[in-house]
Amino acid sequence: MFKVNGTEHSFEGLDPATPLLWVLRDSLGLVGTKYGCGIAQCGACTVHLNGQPIRACSTPMSAVEGQSITTIEGLAALDGRAEGALHPLQQAWIDHDVPQCGYCQAGQLMTAAALLKTTPHPTDADIDKAMSGNMCRCGTYTRIRKAIHAVADGGAS
Repeated sequence: MFKVNGTEHSFEGLDPATPLLWVLRDSLGLVGTKYGCGIAQCGACTVHLNGQPIRACSTPMSAVEGQSITTIEGLAALDGRAEGALHPLQQAWIDHDVPQCGYCQAGQLMTAAALLKTTPHPTDADIDKAMSGNMCRCGTYTRIRKAIHAVADGGAS
């Protein structure tokens, strides 16, 4: 058993070596988490395991037994927001026109949320360090930093 966005699931019958990413996408239909490189280098598949960002493409199901996973679909509920509400980072992403193609943005958002949980008022250096494992082929790093700062400063715009 493991929890995903607060709901318990079983991975009975699955190979324990199956990457979490494929269970999230193919078995649970949570397709917001993206496949990027498959070797935990790009960050597109970032989810939270007990509040810590991990790469779902390289995390076997055996590692999540009894654990709690949060995906981009459950990000807003992390802080008790109503279903359908946006997390402040999601709103900031919209307000600052962060996504260009958008493919990497779920992983970017999950990493940014983990950063703000541990460092509520990050410096540019804090942001750059935390986000360095997430690649954006469109190069929206400046807008990502602005959006993170906007949330850290108390607003989404």
